[in-house]
Amino acid sequence: MDRHTEALEDFGKYLKAQREIAQLSIRHLARVSRVSDSYLSQIERGKYQPSPEVLRSIATALNIAPDQLFQRMGWLSAGAPARDDVPTAIAADEYLTSTQKTALVQTYKAMIADK
Repeated sequence: MDRHTEALEDFGKYLKAQREIAQLSIRHLARVSRVSDSYLSQIERGKYQPSPEVLRSIATALNIAPDQLFQRMGWLSAGAPARDDVPTAIAADEYLTSTQKTALVQTYKAMIADK
């Protein structure tokens, strides 16, 4: 497997984790982001590289910064650490279940909500 294919698969896993943390089905995310569910499925499986416009729509639907997805795709270099990095780290942790990830992100967001 070449690096590009591996990078797309890694991004797809990350995107799926973000969708699961947001507790959205692929169909619901497709509807909200105005991207077809089959195309989203292909992205999550690492079969297609989405355009910046598609990533921006997906990010908006997931309520995350588009830059977060752009960085994950390797289109932007990582800048200064931000609050968005905590949910990203949780989503990337392969030892946590989807339920655990969701609980951690919700707890974190509740703790910083008034800051």
